[in-house]
Amino acid sequence: MLERLWGENFLTQLPRSGLPRTLVLLPAREGSFSSATNPIKQIINTCMNDQKDKLWPMLKKLGVTMKSDEKELLGKALMKRVMQTWLPASTALLEVMIHHLPSPSMAQRYRVENLYKGPLDDKYAEAIRNCDPEGPLMLYVSKMIPASDKGRFFAFGRVFAGKISTGSKVRIMGPNYVPGQKKDLYTKSVQRTVIWMGKKQESVEDVPCGNTVALVGLDQFITKSATLTNEKEVEAHPICAMKFSVSPVVRAAVQCKVASDLPKLVEGLKRLAKSDPMVMCTIEESGEHVIAGAGELHVEICLKDLVDDFMGGAEIIKSDPVVSFRETVLEKSVRTVMSKSPNKHNRLYMEARPLEHGLAEAIDDGRIGPRDVRSNILSEEFGWDKDLAKKIWCFGPETTGPNMVVDMCKGVHYLNEIKDSVVAGFQWASKEGALAEESMRGICFELCDVMLHADAVHRGGGQIIPTARRVIYASQITAKPRLLEPVYLVDIQAPSRHLVAFMVFWIRNVGMSLRRV
Repeated sequence: MLERLWGENFLTQLPRSGLPRTLVLLPAREGSFSSATNPIKQIINTCMNDQKDKLWPMLKKLGVTMKSDEKELLGKALMKRVMQTWLPASTALLEVMIHHLPSPSMAQRYRVENLYKGPLDDKYAEAIRNCDPEGPLMLYVSKMIPASDKGRFFAFGRVFAGKISTGSKVRIMGPNYVPGQKKDLYTKSVQRTVIWMGKKQESVEDVPCGNTVALVGLDQFITKSATLTNEKEVEAHPICAMKFSVSPVVRAAVQCKVASDLPKLVEGLKRLAKSDPMVMCTIEESGEHVIAGAGELHVEICLKDLVDDFMGGAEIIKSDPVVSFRETVLEKSVRTVMSKSPNKHNRLYMEARPLEHGLAEAIDDGRIGPRDVRSNILSEEFGWDKDLAKKIWCFGPETTGPNMVVDMCKGVHYLNEIKDSVVAGFQWASKEGALAEESMRGICFELCDVMLHADAVHRGGGQIIPTARRVIYASQITAKPRLLEPVYLVDIQAPSRHLVAFMVFWIRNVGMSLRRV
């Protein structure tokens, strides 16, 4: 029977004898709908209509037993409880995972190229590909889970190769780690190795590859995510960081209701930022603490967790959620702009233009990286000259943002001496744009010419940094600046009777309906 529920199998109530095949199939329906969905629909309708005299005999035939207090439920609550008892989703989901999801040993064979940042033919990539328990340790920490101990966290992640054991020394590569450098690189011993089972944890001696694990004793060196390997594996590259389909675009400011609770707020924000990979906690220049999340509900949940779990119930004052905008330009600057240094001895000339379509996204994805790879991608996909691609000074804000400064100067003396100062001014300006002090996005600033004083004393950072910031603002304003508002593209499925309520919500949140089916 199960084999015939799905696919090109039909049930019909009409007798077959003496009737053409086409007439038999006309009133027929697929087997799964008539044999599976109709009983479910009948149970739901009976519960919603409170027809308990019909419901109890049906449940008895199905072998479903309800408690006495559950039998007193009505409507939706009754339907929900009946379905949870009769067809629990947990059982179905677990069976689907077991039968349809690939095992780690199978999945890592074709996913290693999307997981590992290093060469795909080194021993670390091979260990990940083969899910080798005897290979070098490769573990990715994806989440920090608050522990019952105040201020401590479990580092939760998955072992892709090798095995992790209690007491072993591991090499921690943070998200900002660059192979060959010591930035964001630490060495620490694992105090405890824990297997997480629902709400319970069980300490074990070691955990082999293919399993998830929680580690104790590493929370001081891991903010949100990290790659772990053995202490002596100095040639290992980190595992790629997780990509989220949404960004933290809704912000809310928080402050203490009682000034003496400020240390609790600061510590609570640190713990909140660790516990949620999506949330961002920042401090503005004015000293204001800001929480950014994916939406109003996410920010509301974060604020509740901040007060209840991380601040011990201390009261806070929160602002209304606001959306983060981005500043951009629509066309090239109408003219070359110039800015003089405070001492009037140096001049910077600059123009701004929008980046090519798709280039900002490529920068966000990390594809525009080292110079050799950068030149090939920019020339092949975006039509850049290879020599020009090598003259990109920096990206921003935060050195990785979707804006850039390009050196277009020719025959200028002392240019390399002011490069760091121009980059510093660009990072400052790109983080706080000219329109609304929001971060910039998708702008290419072309440094056209430079006039510098011959004496190095008169062209120091104190003269060049504010000059670079002003000329960047001027070039942005002359290139038709605009504000970018984040928009979520969503599909909503709902009964027709709820359409009016959805439209009211849509209009109140400045939504736009693209298609109605």
